[in-house]
Amino acid sequence: MNFFKCAIFISALLPLARLFWLGMNDGLGANPIEFITRSTGTWALVFLCITLAMTPLRLLTGTPAWIKFRRMLGLFCFFYASIHFSIWFWLDQGLDIQAMWADVVKRPFITMGFLSLLMLTPLAITSNQWAIRQLGRRWTMLHKLVYLISFTVIVHYWWHKAGKNDVSTVMVYGAIILALLLSRLPVMKAALQKTLHLKN
Repeated sequence: MNFFKCAIFISALLPLARLFWLGMNDGLGANPIEFITRSTGTWALVFLCITLAMTPLRLLTGTPAWIKFRRMLGLFCFFYASIHFSIWFWLDQGLDIQAMWADVVKRPFITMGFLSLLMLTPLAITSNQWAIRQLGRRWTMLHKLVYLISFTVIVHYWWHKAGKNDVSTVMVYGAIILALLLSRLPVMKAALQKTLHLKN
């Protein structure tokens, strides 16, 4: 198990390592800031999808071990989302809080992205055993925010791409997230467990 966690940890850092490598070799294109912002945002969404996939994988395979990777994957989602936000706040807004807030209020897709990060933050902070013990049942309720975050992230992405008339990729991610969320419904859980039973 430790080997797999280590392998996932190293693999999850590869997108960041790639950005550093591209930056050192003039491979970030004509607009490096946009490239880095877009890349980190995409990887935050990818890790959100992978995190949501752990429960369906557990149901489909009957292997509880998948859940043990969920926390780390969720933290990597927050990690890349934080870089995504930081690049925008630092390089686009010049660390000007007033300018940043004005942009959040003015542009709906920025509003949804900012809201998504705000909701991700308490999930990241409480992703530890101490918080689980202290919060008890409230911890489970708090972490159900991930379902709302899934919605706000897709809306953020959709509104951003809609301005460029390019929503095909967003639709793919939206379909993946919808399927992952539907798999949590009791009827879908029963179907997945039945599939596992037939396989065995």
